[in-house]
Amino acid sequence: MFEKILIANRGEIALRILRTCREMGIATVAAHSEADRDLKHVRLADESVCIGPAASGESYLNIPALIAAAEVTDAGAIHPGYGFLSENADFAERVESSGFAFIGPRAETIRLMGDKVSAKQAMLAADVPCVPGSGGALGDDPETNLALAREIGYPIIIKAAAGGGGRGMRVVHTEGALLSAISLTRNEAQQGFGDGTLYMEKYLEHPRHVEFQILADGQGNAVCLGERDCSMQRRHQKVIEEAPAPGISEEHRQRMSERLVRACQEIGYRGAGTFEFLFEDDAFYFIEMNTRLQVEHTVTEQVTGIDLVREQIRIAAGQPLGITQDDVHINGHAIECRINAEDPATFMPSPGTIQQYHAPGGPGIRMDTHIYNGYAVPPYYDSMVGKLIAHGPTRDIAIARMRGALGEIVVDGIKTNIPLHSDLMNDANFQRGGPDIHYLEKKLKSQG
Repeated sequence: MFEKILIANRGEIALRILRTCREMGIATVAAHSEADRDLKHVRLADESVCIGPAASGESYLNIPALIAAAEVTDAGAIHPGYGFLSENADFAERVESSGFAFIGPRAETIRLMGDKVSAKQAMLAADVPCVPGSGGALGDDPETNLALAREIGYPIIIKAAAGGGGRGMRVVHTEGALLSAISLTRNEAQQGFGDGTLYMEKYLEHPRHVEFQILADGQGNAVCLGERDCSMQRRHQKVIEEAPAPGISEEHRQRMSERLVRACQEIGYRGAGTFEFLFEDDAFYFIEMNTRLQVEHTVTEQVTGIDLVREQIRIAAGQPLGITQDDVHINGHAIECRINAEDPATFMPSPGTIQQYHAPGGPGIRMDTHIYNGYAVPPYYDSMVGKLIAHGPTRDIAIARMRGALGEIVVDGIKTNIPLHSDLMNDANFQRGGPDIHYLEKKLKSQG
């Protein structure tokens, strides 16, 4: 087992990793920007190293600075958390070639699954259902692309192979708009991702976003820890997540779990990962794989009792998976609300100093956050300042507990989206379960 781990991230996920390291008796190094000297995990870590200015490109995305930080502190491994460099194959490769362990998948796996075209081909080979589409990169011949779109059937969606986070995609409803849409998306992809490769898929009009959490050790062992519903989204960004997903039959769950475990074994996957699907008319369609820990890993931890960070660390240390599929049992229901420092009406970021913070409590309540009284939320990074999780024996009880927790939490000095979450916990369609990925956008639009 590692004696010391460098945490190459910030905020609540950095604190989350630090806490598991403490439980495991592993020393920690907090790599932080100049703007993050007062982060809670920086104060609590055994050592800390400033890796650059506030700008992410000069600090959290600065590969040489992170490698140097690991070298000067004699860390044995680097945990990338999520975001930043967590799915950067070059970073994973550089970490390993520098003599450190990367707590995540191998670089070649990140490349395979990070490219949506090769990822889809790998999933089709593993008998994982995919959205009908081009089956590969789009060429430049207009007639071929027009014929392909007719075969798939409109509406279709053009996607950048290197895209993500809702960027690099365009929906096309008519044949007359197809060629210009391909041209525009290709130019945007080249400028935004440095890769103009595109592919085409059938556009599902009322899907839900359902994802499956897996763990694999790269030694032939893999387990599926059930699924999450992440359909409450605004501008392709998740707002609320829950586990298990409402309305998924045990037969569907079992069949998908078996296929995904087999897929992990076939691609030699190592670490934690998430297979993301669109779910419509009782059918799953693979869209992408996240080769890292997810923001919403917490709801899976609550219903399974399995510490995903601990398993990540054990696997990276070369230990075989500590659990089997028979050890995985879903207990009750969990819901997560992402608490963002933003105006609840306009969604504009709201950095500033936390004048008063009071965490909610009670049965089944978990609050993952790095904020504290007097903490200054910087304007340079993602606006998420915490994750509020409610767990209960049933979905209705989990919602009731979340409603109570949202009424208790106090974050003064900045604006937050807590009012939005309170509204959604009282929303009849959310309470019934199963709204599609467009529901929240339509609700917000109708409210003006």
